[in-house]
Amino acid sequence: MMTNSNLSYWEKESFFNYDVLIIGSGILGLSAAITLKNKAPNLSVAILERGFLPSGASTKNAGFACFGSISELIEQEKNVGTEGLHSLIEKRWNGLLKLRNWLSDRAISYSNLGGYELFSPQDSTLRDQCVAKIDHFNLLLHDIFKNQNSFKIADEKISSFSFNNIQTLIENRFEAQIDTGKMMKALINKATAMGIYIYNNCDVHHILPEHKFQKVSSNQGQFKAKRILLTTNAFIKDYFPDLDLVPGRGQVLITQPIKNLKINGTFHYDRGYYYFRNIDNRLLIGGGRHLDFEMEQTSNFGTTPIVMESLKKLLHEVILPNSSYVIDYSWSGIMAFGKQITPIIKMLKPNVFCAVRCNGMGVAMGTQTGTEAAEFLLKSI
Repeated sequence: MMTNSNLSYWEKESFFNYDVLIIGSGILGLSAAITLKNKAPNLSVAILERGFLPSGASTKNAGFACFGSISELIEQEKNVGTEGLHSLIEKRWNGLLKLRNWLSDRAISYSNLGGYELFSPQDSTLRDQCVAKIDHFNLLLHDIFKNQNSFKIADEKISSFSFNNIQTLIENRFEAQIDTGKMMKALINKATAMGIYIYNNCDVHHILPEHKFQKVSSNQGQFKAKRILLTTNAFIKDYFPDLDLVPGRGQVLITQPIKNLKINGTFHYDRGYYYFRNIDNRLLIGGGRHLDFEMEQTSNFGTTPIVMESLKKLLHEVILPNSSYVIDYSWSGIMAFGKQITPIIKMLKPNVFCAVRCNGMGVAMGTQTGTEAAEFLLKSI
Protein backbone atom coordinates (compact mmCIF):
# COMPACT_ATOMS: atom_id res chain seq x y z
CA MET A 1 0.00 0.00 0.00
CA MET A 2 1.69 3.18 -1.20
CA THR A 3 0.77 6.63 0.09
CA ASN A 4 2.01 10.07 -0.84
CA SER A 5 4.46 11.01 1.94
CA ASN A 6 5.82 14.17 0.32
CA LEU A 7 2.94 16.55 0.95
CA SER A 8 3.56 20.12 2.03
CA TYR A 9 1.71 21.93 4.78
CA TRP A 10 -0.10 23.97 2.10
CA GLU A 11 -1.19 20.89 0.22
CA LYS A 12 -2.51 19.17 3.33
CA GLU A 13 -4.44 22.23 4.46
CA SER A 14 -5.88 23.27 1.09
CA PHE A 15 -6.53 19.99 -0.72
CA PHE A 16 -7.25 17.31 1.89
CA ASN A 17 -10.04 18.75 4.10
CA TYR A 18 -13.71 18.96 3.04
CA ASP A 19 -17.25 19.13 4.34
CA VAL A 20 -18.25 16.22 2.09
CA LEU A 21 -16.09 13.65 0.33
CA ILE A 22 -17.71 11.53 -2.36
CA ILE A 23 -15.99 8.30 -3.33
CA GLY A 24 -16.64 7.43 -6.97
CA SER A 25 -16.90 9.89 -9.89
CA GLY A 26 -19.51 8.12 -12.00
CA ILE A 27 -23.01 9.38 -12.80
CA LEU A 28 -24.13 8.84 -9.20
CA GLY A 29 -21.21 10.60 -7.56
CA LEU A 30 -21.21 13.58 -9.90
CA SER A 31 -24.99 13.96 -9.61
CA ALA A 32 -24.80 13.88 -5.82
CA ALA A 33 -22.01 16.45 -5.79
CA ILE A 34 -23.89 18.79 -8.16
CA THR A 35 -27.03 18.53 -6.03
CA LEU A 36 -25.07 19.28 -2.84
CA LYS A 37 -23.59 22.44 -4.35
CA ASN A 38 -26.95 23.48 -5.80
CA LYS A 39 -28.67 23.21 -2.43
CA ALA A 40 -25.77 24.21 -0.16
CA PRO A 41 -23.32 26.36 -2.17
CA ASN A 42 -21.02 27.00 0.79
CA LEU A 43 -20.24 23.30 1.31
CA SER A 44 -16.76 22.22 0.26
CA VAL A 45 -17.16 19.07 -1.84
CA ALA A 46 -14.60 16.79 -3.45
CA ILE A 47 -14.76 13.48 -5.30
CA LEU A 48 -12.15 10.74 -5.08
CA GLU A 49 -11.89 8.40 -8.07
CA ARG A 50 -9.68 5.31 -8.12
CA GLY A 51 -9.25 5.32 -11.91
CA PHE A 52 -7.93 7.68 -14.53
CA LEU A 53 -11.56 7.71 -15.71
CA PRO A 54 -14.67 6.63 -13.74
CA SER A 55 -14.00 2.98 -12.99
CA GLY A 56 -17.35 1.16 -13.04
CA ALA A 57 -19.85 1.45 -15.87
CA SER A 58 -20.53 5.17 -16.29
CA THR A 59 -18.06 5.57 -19.18
CA LYS A 60 -18.43 1.97 -20.37
CA ASN A 61 -22.20 1.46 -20.74
CA ALA A 62 -24.08 1.22 -24.03
CA GLY A 63 -25.70 4.66 -23.79
CA PHE A 64 -29.33 3.55 -23.52
CA ALA A 65 -31.67 6.25 -22.21
CA CYS A 66 -34.29 3.66 -21.30
CA PHE A 67 -36.56 2.65 -18.44
CA GLY A 68 -37.17 -1.02 -19.27
CA SER A 69 -38.45 -3.26 -22.05
CA ILE A 70 -41.77 -5.08 -21.64
CA SER A 71 -40.15 -8.39 -20.70
CA GLU A 72 -37.95 -6.64 -18.11
CA LEU A 73 -40.93 -4.76 -16.65
CA ILE A 74 -42.88 -8.00 -16.28
CA GLU A 75 -40.10 -9.44 -14.10
CA GLN A 76 -39.63 -6.20 -12.18
CA GLU A 77 -43.34 -5.98 -11.40
CA LYS A 78 -43.07 -9.42 -9.78
CA ASN A 79 -40.28 -8.04 -7.59
CA VAL A 80 -41.76 -4.71 -6.43
CA GLY A 81 -45.46 -4.92 -7.26
CA THR A 82 -47.48 -2.69 -9.57
CA GLU A 83 -47.28 0.47 -7.44
CA GLY A 84 -43.60 -0.10 -6.78
CA LEU A 85 -42.91 -0.50 -10.49
CA HIS A 86 -44.77 2.73 -11.27
CA SER A 87 -42.65 4.56 -8.69
CA LEU A 88 -39.45 3.02 -10.04
CA ILE A 89 -40.20 3.95 -13.66
CA GLU A 90 -41.16 7.46 -12.59
CA LYS A 91 -37.76 7.82 -10.91
CA ARG A 92 -36.00 6.49 -14.01
CA TRP A 93 -37.86 8.91 -16.23
CA ASN A 94 -37.32 11.84 -13.87
CA GLY A 95 -33.63 10.94 -13.76
CA LEU A 96 -33.43 11.12 -17.56
CA LEU A 97 -35.30 14.43 -17.60
CA LYS A 98 -33.00 15.85 -14.93
CA LEU A 99 -29.92 14.71 -16.85
CA ARG A 100 -31.19 16.34 -20.03
CA ASN A 101 -32.14 19.54 -18.20
CA TRP A 102 -28.77 19.83 -16.49
CA LEU A 103 -26.66 19.18 -19.58
CA SER A 104 -28.87 19.76 -22.69
CA ASP A 105 -29.77 17.20 -25.33
CA ARG A 106 -27.11 18.54 -27.66
CA ALA A 107 -24.33 18.13 -25.11
CA ILE A 108 -25.08 14.43 -24.60
CA SER A 109 -26.22 13.67 -28.19
CA TYR A 110 -29.67 12.66 -26.96
CA SER A 111 -31.57 11.07 -29.85
CA ASN A 112 -35.15 9.83 -29.41
CA LEU A 113 -35.04 7.15 -32.12
CA GLY A 114 -37.28 4.73 -30.23
CA GLY A 115 -36.50 1.43 -28.57
CA TYR A 116 -37.48 -2.05 -29.73
CA GLU A 117 -37.78 -5.50 -28.19
CA LEU A 118 -37.22 -8.35 -30.64
CA PHE A 119 -38.88 -11.78 -30.58
CA SER A 120 -37.99 -14.74 -32.76
CA PRO A 121 -40.52 -17.48 -33.64
CA GLN A 122 -38.85 -19.59 -30.95
CA ASP A 123 -39.77 -16.93 -28.38
CA SER A 124 -43.52 -17.33 -28.95
CA THR A 125 -44.42 -17.91 -25.28
CA LEU A 126 -42.51 -14.85 -24.08
CA ARG A 127 -43.80 -12.81 -27.02
CA ASP A 128 -47.42 -13.67 -26.19
CA GLN A 129 -46.86 -12.69 -22.54
CA CYS A 130 -45.32 -9.36 -23.55
CA VAL A 131 -47.94 -8.51 -26.17
CA ALA A 132 -50.67 -9.26 -23.62
CA LYS A 133 -49.08 -6.76 -21.21
CA ILE A 134 -48.83 -3.80 -23.61
CA ASP A 135 -52.16 -2.25 -22.59
CA HIS A 136 -51.41 -2.89 -18.91
CA PHE A 137 -48.09 -1.02 -18.98
CA ASN A 138 -49.40 1.77 -21.21
CA LEU A 139 -52.19 2.41 -18.71
CA LEU A 140 -49.82 2.16 -15.74
CA LEU A 141 -47.51 4.80 -17.23
CA HIS A 142 -50.14 7.18 -18.62
CA ASP A 143 -49.60 9.83 -15.95
CA ILE A 144 -45.81 9.71 -16.38
CA PHE A 145 -46.03 10.19 -20.16
CA LYS A 146 -48.92 12.68 -20.15
CA ASN A 147 -51.59 10.23 -21.31
CA GLN A 148 -49.54 9.00 -24.26
CA ASN A 149 -48.97 5.31 -24.94
CA SER A 150 -45.38 4.16 -24.74
CA PHE A 151 -45.56 0.64 -26.17
CA LYS A 152 -47.01 -0.74 -29.39
CA ILE A 153 -46.45 -3.60 -31.83
CA ALA A 154 -44.24 -2.49 -34.73
CA ASP A 155 -43.90 -5.59 -36.92
CA GLU A 156 -44.01 -3.44 -40.06
CA LYS A 157 -40.50 -2.17 -39.23
CA ILE A 158 -38.81 -5.58 -39.17
CA SER A 159 -37.97 -5.53 -42.88
CA SER A 160 -36.56 -2.00 -42.71
CA PHE A 161 -33.98 -3.15 -40.16
CA SER A 162 -33.14 -6.27 -42.24
CA PHE A 163 -33.30 -8.63 -39.24
CA ASN A 164 -33.32 -12.38 -39.77
CA ASN A 165 -35.61 -14.77 -37.87
CA ILE A 166 -37.50 -12.02 -36.04
CA GLN A 167 -41.27 -12.32 -35.97
CA THR A 168 -42.39 -9.52 -33.64
CA LEU A 169 -41.17 -6.08 -32.58
CA ILE A 170 -42.57 -4.14 -29.63
CA GLU A 171 -41.69 -0.46 -29.90
CA ASN A 172 -41.15 1.94 -27.00
CA ARG A 173 -41.61 5.44 -28.42
CA PHE A 174 -39.98 7.15 -25.41
CA GLU A 175 -36.70 5.23 -25.45
CA ALA A 176 -33.63 7.09 -26.69
CA GLN A 177 -29.87 6.88 -26.92
CA ILE A 178 -27.06 9.12 -25.74
CA ASP A 179 -23.31 9.43 -26.17
CA THR A 180 -21.96 8.16 -22.85
CA GLY A 181 -18.58 9.85 -23.25
CA LYS A 182 -20.11 13.24 -23.99
CA MET A 183 -22.50 12.82 -21.07
CA MET A 184 -19.69 12.16 -18.60
CA LYS A 185 -17.54 15.02 -19.92
CA ALA A 186 -20.52 17.37 -19.58
CA LEU A 187 -21.22 16.21 -16.01
CA ILE A 188 -17.55 16.64 -15.08
CA ASN A 189 -17.48 20.12 -16.63
CA LYS A 190 -20.63 21.12 -14.74
CA ALA A 191 -19.25 19.81 -11.45
CA THR A 192 -15.87 21.52 -11.75
CA ALA A 193 -17.51 24.79 -12.79
CA MET A 194 -19.42 24.70 -9.50
CA GLY A 195 -16.21 24.40 -7.48
CA ILE A 196 -16.30 20.63 -6.96
CA TYR A 197 -12.83 19.06 -6.87
CA ILE A 198 -12.28 15.73 -8.61
CA TYR A 199 -9.14 13.75 -7.82
CA ASN A 200 -8.39 10.85 -10.15
CA ASN A 201 -6.06 7.90 -9.53
CA CYS A 202 -6.99 8.20 -5.86
CA ASP A 203 -7.64 4.73 -4.46
CA VAL A 204 -9.32 4.75 -1.05
CA HIS A 205 -8.03 2.13 1.39
CA HIS A 206 -9.81 2.84 4.69
CA ILE A 207 -12.49 5.07 6.19
CA LEU A 208 -12.16 5.58 9.95
CA PRO A 209 -13.79 8.00 12.42
CA GLU A 210 -11.50 10.58 14.04
CA HIS A 211 -13.08 13.03 16.51
CA LYS A 212 -15.56 15.14 14.49
CA PHE A 213 -14.21 13.95 11.15
CA GLN A 214 -13.96 10.85 9.00
CA LYS A 215 -10.39 10.03 8.05
CA VAL A 216 -10.01 8.64 4.53
CA SER A 217 -6.70 6.91 3.81
CA SER A 218 -5.70 6.70 0.16
CA ASN A 219 -2.68 6.14 -2.02
CA GLN A 220 -2.43 9.93 -2.39
CA GLY A 221 -2.56 10.77 1.31
CA GLN A 222 -5.06 11.14 4.14
CA PHE A 223 -8.21 13.16 3.58
CA LYS A 224 -10.58 14.46 6.25
CA ALA A 225 -14.26 15.16 5.82
CA LYS A 226 -17.28 15.75 8.04
CA ARG A 227 -19.32 13.37 5.91
CA ILE A 228 -18.59 10.65 3.38
CA LEU A 229 -20.82 9.45 0.53
CA LEU A 230 -19.85 6.24 -1.25
CA THR A 231 -21.12 5.99 -4.83
CA THR A 232 -18.85 3.18 -5.96
CA ASN A 233 -21.70 0.84 -6.90
CA ALA A 234 -20.44 -2.78 -6.97
CA PHE A 235 -17.02 -1.73 -5.64
CA ILE A 236 -18.59 -0.71 -2.32
CA LYS A 237 -18.18 -4.36 -1.34
CA ASP A 238 -14.49 -3.54 -0.81
CA TYR A 239 -15.54 -1.41 2.18
CA PHE A 240 -18.92 -2.82 3.25
CA PRO A 241 -19.11 -6.46 2.13
CA ASP A 242 -22.47 -7.21 3.79
CA LEU A 243 -24.59 -4.98 1.56
CA ASP A 244 -27.23 -6.68 -0.60
CA LEU A 245 -25.61 -6.39 -3.99
CA VAL A 246 -23.41 -8.37 -6.32
CA PRO A 247 -21.29 -7.14 -9.22
CA GLY A 248 -22.42 -7.86 -12.74
CA ARG A 249 -19.97 -7.57 -15.61
CA GLY A 250 -21.34 -6.29 -18.91
CA GLN A 251 -19.33 -7.21 -21.99
CA VAL A 252 -19.58 -5.08 -25.13
CA LEU A 253 -18.14 -5.09 -28.64
CA ILE A 254 -18.35 -2.61 -31.48
CA THR A 255 -17.89 -2.90 -35.23
CA GLN A 256 -15.97 -0.66 -37.56
CA PRO A 257 -18.21 1.76 -39.51
CA ILE A 258 -20.67 -0.11 -41.74
CA LYS A 259 -21.78 1.32 -45.07
CA ASN A 260 -25.55 1.76 -45.31
CA LEU A 261 -26.19 0.51 -41.78
CA LYS A 262 -29.97 0.09 -41.40
CA ILE A 263 -30.07 -0.28 -37.61
CA ASN A 264 -31.37 2.94 -36.09
CA GLY A 265 -32.45 3.01 -32.44
CA THR A 266 -31.93 0.95 -29.30
CA PHE A 267 -32.81 -2.74 -29.23
CA HIS A 268 -33.40 -5.45 -26.60
CA TYR A 269 -33.36 -9.21 -27.16
CA ASP A 270 -33.81 -12.32 -25.00
CA ARG A 271 -35.43 -10.61 -21.98
CA GLY A 272 -33.03 -7.71 -22.21
CA TYR A 273 -29.95 -9.84 -21.65
CA TYR A 274 -28.74 -8.73 -25.09
CA TYR A 275 -28.86 -5.13 -26.29
CA PHE A 276 -27.58 -3.29 -29.35
CA ARG A 277 -27.71 0.09 -31.08
CA ASN A 278 -26.19 2.23 -33.81
CA ILE A 279 -23.46 4.76 -33.06
CA ASP A 280 -21.41 6.68 -35.66
CA ASN A 281 -22.43 4.18 -38.39
CA ARG A 282 -21.18 1.36 -36.18
CA LEU A 283 -23.12 -1.42 -34.48
CA LEU A 284 -22.59 -1.72 -30.72
CA ILE A 285 -23.79 -4.88 -29.00
CA GLY A 286 -23.50 -6.08 -25.41
CA GLY A 287 -24.88 -8.51 -22.87
CA GLY A 288 -24.79 -12.25 -22.46
CA ARG A 289 -24.07 -12.35 -18.74
CA HIS A 290 -26.96 -14.80 -18.29
CA LEU A 291 -24.89 -17.43 -20.10
CA ASP A 292 -22.83 -17.81 -16.90
CA PHE A 293 -24.19 -15.66 -14.08
CA GLU A 294 -21.63 -16.96 -11.59
CA MET A 295 -18.66 -16.11 -13.79
CA GLU A 296 -20.06 -12.65 -14.57
CA GLN A 297 -20.66 -11.81 -10.89
CA THR A 298 -17.21 -10.29 -10.77
CA SER A 299 -15.67 -6.86 -10.32
CA ASN A 300 -12.79 -7.82 -12.63
CA PHE A 301 -12.80 -6.24 -16.06
CA GLY A 302 -12.27 -8.38 -19.13
CA THR A 303 -14.07 -10.40 -21.79
CA THR A 304 -14.72 -14.13 -22.05
CA PRO A 305 -14.94 -16.41 -25.12
CA ILE A 306 -18.43 -17.70 -24.27
CA VAL A 307 -19.95 -14.20 -24.15
CA MET A 308 -17.98 -12.74 -27.06
CA GLU A 309 -18.88 -15.68 -29.31
CA SER A 310 -22.56 -15.34 -28.41
CA LEU A 311 -22.50 -11.64 -29.33
CA LYS A 312 -20.81 -12.38 -32.64
CA LYS A 313 -23.28 -15.18 -33.38
CA LEU A 314 -26.24 -12.87 -32.73
CA LEU A 315 -24.70 -10.27 -35.01
CA HIS A 316 -24.12 -12.76 -37.81
CA GLU A 317 -27.36 -14.73 -37.61
CA VAL A 318 -29.99 -12.15 -36.58
CA ILE A 319 -28.89 -8.51 -36.58
CA LEU A 320 -26.58 -8.15 -39.60
CA PRO A 321 -27.21 -11.35 -41.60
CA ASN A 322 -26.67 -9.75 -45.01
CA SER A 323 -24.06 -7.14 -44.13
CA SER A 324 -20.32 -7.10 -44.39
CA TYR A 325 -18.69 -5.84 -41.20
CA VAL A 326 -15.52 -6.05 -39.11
CA ILE A 327 -15.36 -6.22 -35.29
CA ASP A 328 -13.27 -3.28 -34.13
CA TYR A 329 -12.75 -3.93 -30.40
CA SER A 330 -14.43 -4.92 -27.14
CA TRP A 331 -14.55 -3.87 -23.49
CA SER A 332 -16.45 -4.45 -20.25
CA GLY A 333 -18.07 -2.47 -17.44
CA ILE A 334 -19.07 -3.41 -13.90
CA MET A 335 -22.67 -2.91 -12.72
CA ALA A 336 -24.34 -3.78 -9.40
CA PHE A 337 -27.43 -5.93 -8.89
CA GLY A 338 -29.37 -7.13 -5.86
CA LYS A 339 -32.37 -9.11 -4.74
CA GLN A 340 -34.21 -5.80 -4.50
CA ILE A 341 -34.23 -3.69 -7.67
CA THR A 342 -34.47 -0.33 -5.93
CA PRO A 343 -31.20 1.55 -5.22
CA ILE A 344 -29.64 1.51 -1.75
CA ILE A 345 -29.54 4.98 -0.19
CA LYS A 346 -28.70 4.82 3.50
CA MET A 347 -26.40 5.78 6.34
CA LEU A 348 -23.92 2.94 6.84
CA LYS A 349 -22.49 4.33 10.07
CA PRO A 350 -22.43 7.80 11.63
CA ASN A 351 -21.64 10.38 8.91
CA VAL A 352 -20.90 7.70 6.29
CA PHE A 353 -23.56 7.29 3.58
CA CYS A 354 -23.97 5.30 0.38
CA ALA A 355 -25.92 5.44 -2.87
CA VAL A 356 -25.42 2.28 -4.91
CA ARG A 357 -27.13 -0.57 -6.84
CA CYS A 358 -28.78 0.81 -9.99
CA ASN A 359 -29.43 -2.72 -11.33
CA GLY A 360 -28.19 -1.98 -14.83
CA MET A 361 -30.17 1.27 -15.15
CA GLY A 362 -27.42 3.72 -14.25
CA VAL A 363 -28.06 6.20 -17.06
CA ALA A 364 -31.69 6.57 -16.02
CA MET A 365 -31.31 6.07 -12.27
CA GLY A 366 -27.94 7.70 -11.66
CA THR A 367 -28.96 11.33 -11.67
CA GLN A 368 -32.13 10.81 -9.65
CA THR A 369 -30.46 8.48 -7.14
CA GLY A 370 -27.52 10.85 -6.72
CA THR A 371 -29.96 13.69 -6.11
CA GLU A 372 -31.90 11.70 -3.50
CA ALA A 373 -28.66 10.66 -1.76
CA ALA A 374 -27.48 14.27 -1.55
CA GLU A 375 -30.81 15.37 -0.10
CA PHE A 376 -30.68 12.53 2.43
CA LEU A 377 -27.14 13.50 3.47
CA LEU A 378 -28.07 17.18 3.82
CA LYS A 379 -30.71 16.28 6.42
CA SER A 380 -27.87 15.23 8.73
CA ILE A 381 -26.12 18.61 8.57
